[in-house]
Amino acid sequence: MKRYSVEMVRDASVKYYYIRDNETMGIVELPSRYLKHKTMSKRSPNTVRRSAFSILYYLEYLDTRDMGITDIYSLPYDRQTEHFTKFLEWLKSGCHTEGKTNKLPDNRTCNAYLKDVFRFYLFVEESSDGGRELKVLYYNQIVEVNSVGVKRVLRNHSFKGYLKEERRRGKPAKQNEIVTILQSCTNCRNQLLLLLLAETGFRIGEILGVNYVKDIDYRNHLVGVYFREDNENDSRAKNAEYRKAKISDSTFDFLLYYIAEYRELLQHQTFLFINIMGDGIGKPLKVDSVYKMLERMEKKTQIKITPHMLRRYFANMRREAGWRLEMISQALGHKHLETTIQYLNMVDDNLIEASNEFYEKHSAIYGIQEMLK
Repeated sequence: MKRYSVEMVRDASVKYYYIRDNETMGIVELPSRYLKHKTMSKRSPNTVRRSAFSILYYLEYLDTRDMGITDIYSLPYDRQTEHFTKFLEWLKSGCHTEGKTNKLPDNRTCNAYLKDVFRFYLFVEESSDGGRELKVLYYNQIVEVNSVGVKRVLRNHSFKGYLKEERRRGKPAKQNEIVTILQSCTNCRNQLLLLLLAETGFRIGEILGVNYVKDIDYRNHLVGVYFREDNENDSRAKNAEYRKAKISDSTFDFLLYYIAEYRELLQHQTFLFINIMGDGIGKPLKVDSVYKMLERMEKKTQIKITPHMLRRYFANMRREAGWRLEMISQALGHKHLETTIQYLNMVDDNLIEASNEFYEKHSAIYGIQEMLK
């Protein structure tokens, strides 16, 4: 049995995660304070839960070294680097899973766990009276003074031990695949869910949080994303954002058809997507249920589609239609254009083709032919 465990307590609609020491049965104070801080800072429950398990794994690793959380501060820079590098190796070998799975985590996942641990240490430093500083994060400091004389300390994050990550090439869904899945669905709820994901570019948590009374503009065929913390199915908009998306007339007609088809279930609550059978009939649909449905569709059609693939499909279709990058980014709810670029299926062949077209039109701009004479 592992020494530590992640536990959760619910206060009304808010989930609070904490870490328990199973030997003493007490709550581990510093990590639990940090997790509460993240919850109070309006971070999503899934984000807080992931952080909880990252710290849990780190505590288990510390236990194998007979060390405590704050013992690391007394180590010199090179020993701290070695300590966290060994933690990554420990994760990579699957020691944190206790042999529960045959699949070892990839480098990106291991690095993400460590980054969560570093965020925790930063919280410890900020909430202490001083004297605590993780050397592998703040090795060099430069004091910058702006135009009005305000000083700012720039710190170099100098930890160089992260595992090398392979660049991910996210795969967008294809139109013919979407059509095949739609035709294989056995109810109009699943069909509408897939249509809205493909036509809005919304995240799955955003779609499942749609309130059909307040969030849909029936006159203009618009579906809105609104940030709410108390959704019964734990769905929520990322980054506490608000935006709207236009859907096609045919999809809007299908939306009205769905609402009419399940009006007896829908009239008892306000979520657009609900369970239409089973013990939870009439209750808001949850993310896990959507993924299980898509897994069934994959077995039936041999086609794998995820909500994120539909989101990438939306981005690439808009790019082909001539939308500006900034507009696509806004529609997706991205904070950074770099994230949007990663969604677009811009492979080397596209760049080569564009370069060929450019040089066909501008081959003489440098006067090279004259130089060769």
